[in-house]
Amino acid sequence: MNFNTDKRFIHFVKHRKKFFMLSLVMTLVGVILLSTLGLNLGIDFESGSRVDILADDTLTEEEVYEQFAEAGGYEPDDVTLAGDNNNMASATFIGTLSREEIAEVQTHFDELYGQEPSVSTVSPQVGQELAKNAFISVLIASLGIIIYVSIRFQFWYGLAAIVSLAHDAFFILVVFSILQFEVNIPFIAAVLTIVGYSINDTIVTFDRIRENIKYTDRLKTFDDLSYVVDLSLNQTLTRSINTVLTVVFAAAALFILGGEAIRSFSLALLIGLIAGTYSSLFLAAQLWVVWKWKQMERDRKKPKKEEPDELEPEV
Repeated sequence: MNFNTDKRFIHFVKHRKKFFMLSLVMTLVGVILLSTLGLNLGIDFESGSRVDILADDTLTEEEVYEQFAEAGGYEPDDVTLAGDNNNMASATFIGTLSREEIAEVQTHFDELYGQEPSVSTVSPQVGQELAKNAFISVLIASLGIIIYVSIRFQFWYGLAAIVSLAHDAFFILVVFSILQFEVNIPFIAAVLTIVGYSINDTIVTFDRIRENIKYTDRLKTFDDLSYVVDLSLNQTLTRSINTVLTVVFAAAALFILGGEAIRSFSLALLIGLIAGTYSSLFLAAQLWVVWKWKQMERDRKKPKKEEPDELEPEV
């Protein structure tokens, strides 16, 4: 079968410059948005307090705001409802509440609903420590991946994989900046989950590329290398789409039905799955073929070592 004339055969590498340009534009726009809008950091990463309220009847956001105002003129920065009948509410304050303020709030809601609310506080030092540990965890995961892929495959495979993973994580941050969803510990868990999922999809593609290279008679031109990559991507395309759709359905169900507590986690999963599929198909393999071809050209330009003359036999 001639794949070059088969309409079902997709030539991914042929459009690599378009994919690179799209990713570059998205990155530049993302940098601008992050520098202007910023991220909506939760109290996990910023100093703050959270008051968890439990009532027997259904609560509304307006009611919770009014009760905090009556408790002593407090104004929460955000109120989230939870529970089967919205009988639970979490109010967050940017900036820690003092002991006197916590006691005043607990007394008010205890008298109102008959249950004392629980209050958790994160100091500025703890918030900075959590943010630093989250960054270090992502960094260690990335370094481990590039080391493993470099040993298991080649260095260019590992570098291409890390660039695509950084693209996925950055894209999640940009969307969260636009939507101003809260960035918290579950968000970091979702990013690490996407890192694991995306690298799995990328390694499957790289493994197929390596297998196809073994069965290729000649690999002398860029077109030969591009054909191997295009063939490998076409062979894994159906598997990639079916896998991501299965996980997207689960993540979408979590986002719709999972409640506010895991909404940031499920949204990050959804965004990361889309970005990970894009990077696996249109970024990682294309970066590898460009870098691999440059390496092949450099190897050809290196002067070959002259073999030493054979020693004449002694008379």
